[in-house]
Amino acid sequence: METLRSRKRGDIDWKGGKTSAYVFKADDDVSMVGRDAFFEFFFENALGGARAFPSVKQCETEVVDMALGLLNAPPDARGFMTTGGTESIIQAVQTCRDHVRRQRGGTRGRPMNIVAPLTVHPAFDKAARLMDLEVRRVPVGADLRADVVAMSRLIDDDTIMLVGSAPCFPFGVIDPIADLGELAAARGLWLHVDACVGGYLAPFARMIGRAIPAFDFAVPGVSSMSADLHKFGFCPKPASTVFYRSEELASLHAFEFDAWPSGRFVTSTICGTRPAGGVAAAWAVFQYLGVEGYMDIARRLLGFVDAFRAGLAQIPGMRVLGNPDLSIVAYTHDEVDIFRVAELMSARGYLPGLVQQPRALQRMMSLLHEPGAPEYLATLRAAIDEARAAPAAATIKATY
Repeated sequence: METLRSRKRGDIDWKGGKTSAYVFKADDDVSMVGRDAFFEFFFENALGGARAFPSVKQCETEVVDMALGLLNAPPDARGFMTTGGTESIIQAVQTCRDHVRRQRGGTRGRPMNIVAPLTVHPAFDKAARLMDLEVRRVPVGADLRADVVAMSRLIDDDTIMLVGSAPCFPFGVIDPIADLGELAAARGLWLHVDACVGGYLAPFARMIGRAIPAFDFAVPGVSSMSADLHKFGFCPKPASTVFYRSEELASLHAFEFDAWPSGRFVTSTICGTRPAGGVAAAWAVFQYLGVEGYMDIARRLLGFVDAFRAGLAQIPGMRVLGNPDLSIVAYTHDEVDIFRVAELMSARGYLPGLVQQPRALQRMMSLLHEPGAPEYLATLRAAIDEARAAPAAATIKATY
């Protein structure tokens, strides 16, 4: 343990808000509820929920049911817990692919494709690599949101899925899901909404009066959604969810196999064994916070984001990209190389988030970032002044 603790001393100070991503936190009491529930089920295996651990299965069912209610799902919608957003997305793509195969009675001998804005998560490309699909990424509009007209031009007979984000990771803006839904319905296509970032924040933001664009199953054309519990659900990792509009669409989600000596094997995730602690912790956090608790977090978090953006506006030359809908903010500077600023911030102990098209700093903020915001803004201002006084070529690269 001493060795582990000594090694952690070289890690980024995430508790001080020095990282732009990776850790999402509400209050300490929420974290403790999740941690305690996780360790209560530390040894159990969610793979055995149906046979050995009905308590785990019950928790999973209740988490999914509560989430479906939040996302305006119809009565016959179905959902599943997974270990993360990438797994949720891969499963949705696989289910869509198999659904299209069943409808068409096979394949045409050409690669199927997904049409998506440039800003969608790389998990779609990972899914495509695994399944020999093609992802057609389309440049976004001037508002950094999906260009629905441009996307429509890349649809052909081999297109199986359209994608929109709620919000996208680089800029924090929600794509025009309603327009994408109309396009999907008109062309007979599956629309997936990647709400891995916003799925457990946007509904509560709307409840407190924020203007949140339509993004969930209230849009008729939405076929599936992904949403991460371990982001703004503030649940311990690993925990995500994937949802389908109907039982029919969900029917191809699970993996089933019985051509081996041990008989029928069924799993609703790509992973076989997965920690039951992640399921129990998500259930416990949902129960502990409830709608009112999540609304309170949304009110505090988005109020802080407003204050942070106001602080950025006080720095001459600083400009926020687009109009972020939730808590991801990307910002650049009109006079200095923002990547050089990022290097100087890194030298001061921060792990900067970077966007490469266009070059910008980016932060995905939760409540852990609030106490250190004044120090961050002061450090940012100092780094800009240094970059202006002594220009130098930046060597830092955007990576996640």
